[in-house]
Amino acid sequence: MHRREVHPGRWAVLEFDPQRRFRCVEECTWCCHHGVMLYERDVFELADHDDLSAATEQIGGQSFVEREPKDRETHVAEDGCACRYLRDDGLCTLQLSGETDWKPVRCRVFPLAVERDGEVLRVSLREEAEDHCEGLDVGDPIDDHLADLLPAALWDLDDPDTHRELDL
Repeated sequence: MHRREVHPGRWAVLEFDPQRRFRCVEECTWCCHHGVMLYERDVFELADHDDLSAATEQIGGQSFVEREPKDRETHVAEDGCACRYLRDDGLCTLQLSGETDWKPVRCRVFPLAVERDGEVLRVSLREEAEDHCEGLDVGDPIDDHLADLLPAALWDLDDPDTHRELDL
């Protein structure tokens, strides 16, 4: 385990080798095939970019970016669906809006899993990312861009855990 100060006064315990490399690669889009859970602050940010009633759905009392059927064979899950913001070329319209490089916290964090341990966040690599994320072992060490992967907003959330059981 490796303890890091990610942002001033905000600490994380990394349960993986911080020299492991990661860079989001356009040709992957695996994380975009799943529903993106939105934290409360994400909902407010998303409202600046889209109509929330059209862009989100409620599952177990939690807001998610809506997945939609895509008429293509690439950049989709096995069921032919992907995040509504994933374009045909595999790029995210939220990140390409030109105004900011904003994206939901859960999108930023991927491929990491986060859980709170008091004031410290425990961070591991998602098990499923090991099998599906083409960006693992590409690019710079995770330690070099940990602050980008773990936005300071995570420490402000009541429940930043990424492994939540949904009440369906």
